[in-house]
Amino acid sequence: MSALKRRLDRSLTAQAVLAFLLVLAITALFSRPDEHPVSWVLRSALYTGIGVAFAAVQRRRISRATGTDPRRFADLNRKIRDREVPSDPEERAIMRRLVAEHLRRMERGGKWLPYWLGLMTLIAVGVLVLGAATGSLSLPVFSAVLLIGIAWWILWTRRRSMARCRHMQSALREQDERVP
Repeated sequence: MSALKRRLDRSLTAQAVLAFLLVLAITALFSRPDEHPVSWVLRSALYTGIGVAFAAVQRRRISRATGTDPRRFADLNRKIRDREVPSDPEERAIMRRLVAEHLRRMERGGKWLPYWLGLMTLIAVGVLVLGAATGSLSLPVFSAVLLIGIAWWILWTRRRSMARCRHMQSALREQDERVP
């Protein structure tokens, strides 16, 4: 399992294959019964291509801002998750820039977070109201619970990521104070 996680963490191709399979399954699940399966594959390839292009641009942008390549970027992100402070001064400098970039992006995205969560809550309530108006509540309740679950997961992940970055920032500061 650890090797699979490492492969998914480092390889954009592995992420693309996994995303394609997940999108294909979701597309097949929510498609009309009379649709041809080739349309599922084409739509899934389109959605996956858009997602992978977005991820590649983000990864390249952050790698350029921190002064490292994407493979090393993935290793440094793993070290942030595992709370490992690099011993090499050059790697610590790159890690410091990476942590600062992550915190800057999360704080900037935090300004819009209440609006996104409010929109998701509004959609969940709207789905429930439409379900109650039509008399069928099973799918609307499932959709509303799913949306609320996603909103809570976003908040939990953001809080955890910020705590990890702040911990690494203070650990790097302590390490730099110790080393003359």
